[in-house]
Amino acid sequence: MDNLISLVNKIQRACTALGDHGEESALPTLWDALPSIAVVGGQSSGKSSVLESIVGRDFLPRGSGIVTRRPLVLQLHKTEEGSRDYAEFMHLPRKKFTDFSLVRKEIADETDRVTGRTKQISTVPIHLSIYSPNVVNLTLIDLPGLTKVAVEGQPDSIVADIENMVRSYIEKPNSLILAISPANQDLATSDAIKISREVDPKGERTFGVLTKVDLMDKGTNAVDILEGRQYRLQFPWIGVVNRSQADINKNVDMIAARRREREYFANSPDYKHLAHRMGSEHLGKMLSKHLETVIKSRIPSLQSLITKTIIEIESELSSLGKPIAADAGGQLYAILEICRAFEQIFREHLDGVRPGGDKIYSVFDNQLPAALKRLSFEKHLSMENVRKRITEADGYQPHLIAPEQGYRHLIETSLRSITGPAEATVDAVHHVLKELVQKAVNETMELKQYPTLRNEVRIAAVDALERLRDESRKTALKLVEMESSYLTVDFFRKLPQDLEKGGNPSQSVFDRYNDTYLRRIGSNVLSYVNMVCGYLRNAIPKSVVHCQVREAKMSLLGHFFTELGKKEPKQLSAMLDEDPAVMERRGGLTKRLELYRSAQAEIESVAF
Repeated sequence: MDNLISLVNKIQRACTALGDHGEESALPTLWDALPSIAVVGGQSSGKSSVLESIVGRDFLPRGSGIVTRRPLVLQLHKTEEGSRDYAEFMHLPRKKFTDFSLVRKEIADETDRVTGRTKQISTVPIHLSIYSPNVVNLTLIDLPGLTKVAVEGQPDSIVADIENMVRSYIEKPNSLILAISPANQDLATSDAIKISREVDPKGERTFGVLTKVDLMDKGTNAVDILEGRQYRLQFPWIGVVNRSQADINKNVDMIAARRREREYFANSPDYKHLAHRMGSEHLGKMLSKHLETVIKSRIPSLQSLITKTIIEIESELSSLGKPIAADAGGQLYAILEICRAFEQIFREHLDGVRPGGDKIYSVFDNQLPAALKRLSFEKHLSMENVRKRITEADGYQPHLIAPEQGYRHLIETSLRSITGPAEATVDAVHHVLKELVQKAVNETMELKQYPTLRNEVRIAAVDALERLRDESRKTALKLVEMESSYLTVDFFRKLPQDLEKGGNPSQSVFDRYNDTYLRRIGSNVLSYVNMVCGYLRNAIPKSVVHCQVREAKMSLLGHFFTELGKKEPKQLSAMLDEDPAVMERRGGLTKRLELYRSAQAEIESVAF
């Protein structure tokens, strides 16, 4: 039993240290899933006395009106016999309190630090652990006492504020309710029973505690309540006898008070038949035993929650990326790894693993042929233009056999028009590659972690593409220039020679050639130009792929890597300028993951 409750206490302390106890996290919280006991009662119902009796120490602030103004999460840890009692606050780590009057003062001071020296309340809990051989392992949450009216110095909303705070704790299905009611008041007016009934109408997780049994009017007793006849709960009512104000003033210790409580029930004619299940000691043991039962029943759901939460935390940590290395070598390695991940994604787009690379083929298969087809060779080779170019090429001396210079001039001017589609193809592929770079940047999860590196990688990749585009444009244009520089002689040798249709050289230069001859020259030039276009339709894509696509695929960030090796440590660190909020989130998640994994291992060790 002690192992289970100690484990829950340990996990709750770890949850508290990490802030994993409710509203701060969108993840399911282990704190909410762990059973705890909320102590509920009206002001002056004897709540503080009951808690001190269970602990066996006088440590809570006292006074009139509202004394408990912040929730007090009290964890009791049973230690070895003979060990000394001490207390620790979560907000004062590693400071042990052995003087419990100082514990009382620290509770009051810590309350004032948040609420000020007023009668305001706060939902921010105080966490206190008490270690003693005289306690049972238990977690209790002392809540502000319920009240019906606001007193001077309190806002009008104080009644609803306290009730809402109490309700936020006891409405959780894993919360056990310790409802404190004074025996010398009508149970029908009990604030604790009223609010407990609202959240637990069947009384399945409510423990009724009747205080001030010894202060009832003479001739009356609480037997009907304690035996469950007046208001039945699933668990038997427990009566307690607290120290009187005179005992408190005389500093009567808890050991003596517990002894007197046992004697009262054992010797009372009204209650001696119930003495075996009355008193603060029995209350503590009974709560501890039931808490163990509840914890055992919750183990499967706890394990399921822990497993689910570990998966969610690991997933979020993965999306946040790895933490930044502290040394320059580690930072350089991290940058290179991220860049390689980016390059891999870029290659996957080109290779068809991811979408986008097919647009390059579309440029070659659709855009380039359409652009070549749109070139108006027929207009350039019209009879009038052919006559003009042929006669101009003859100069003052007419050609003897065939107008070779005219042929060359017509072919060269026709082929020069192909430079437009060639350049357009280079630019279109460049545009596609830039789109793929942006996609790869967006899809590289690690780059989202570092805005500066993300921007530098994008700029470096685009710069590299522009250099490749310039080189590719030069090569494509050279292909066109080569076709213009040297004509394929065999093509013309295979053409039929017809000297008779060359006209009469004695005629004027304007009448020298007949239409049929000029039409044949235009047809021959067009055939040759179409042959060259067919070749360039295949050669230009090969050139573009070799100069742009292949080089980008092989070493897009090659120049960037060279420059990266020259950077100083401060420059490398500046590139890894992760958002501080992300760093804080990762750190918190890492600690929380350690907590949940530890809890998983420890729960499994206890459960099996």
